[in-house]
Amino acid sequence: MIFVTVGHQMPFDRLIRAVDAWVQRTGRTDVFAQVGDTAYRPDRFRAVAHLSIDEFRQRMQAATGIVAHAGTGTIIAALQLGKPLLVLPRLSRLGETRNDHQIPTARHFAEAGHILAASDEQDLALKLVDLEAFQPRAMIDGQASAELIHRLREFAFKAPAA
Repeated sequence: MIFVTVGHQMPFDRLIRAVDAWVQRTGRTDVFAQVGDTAYRPDRFRAVAHLSIDEFRQRMQAATGIVAHAGTGTIIAALQLGKPLLVLPRLSRLGETRNDHQIPTARHFAEAGHILAASDEQDLALKLVDLEAFQPRAMIDGQASAELIHRLREFAFKAPAA
């Protein structure tokens, strides 16, 4: 099952329309989406506006691939589960977000081999074909590493007084 999520802050009709068009071309029947508060509802797959935290977690766990905006919360959740993730960053010029912070976020995680990132709707459709076969470079733990905690403690307790 491919799980599509747009997050909670703003509508992301461009992503849902692109997945809807891909489903029409491929005939996939196992796509489900959390679409938020949006005017566009997909015609070719099941979608709900919102999910509870438990329902969201269950959908993520059951997914064979996840398609989403490039929000760090979604990226981290997918990496914790070791799930293949394809992101399409929201764009400020299209009114999908306040600024273009998702572009460098997507680029960073994609260049590290953790996710797939699409540059536009056509690229999304091309990469959807390979989504379920994609293997994220590494899973991440739900907690900070011991090394990071150690370095933060060193910094906090050995920092010169202001």
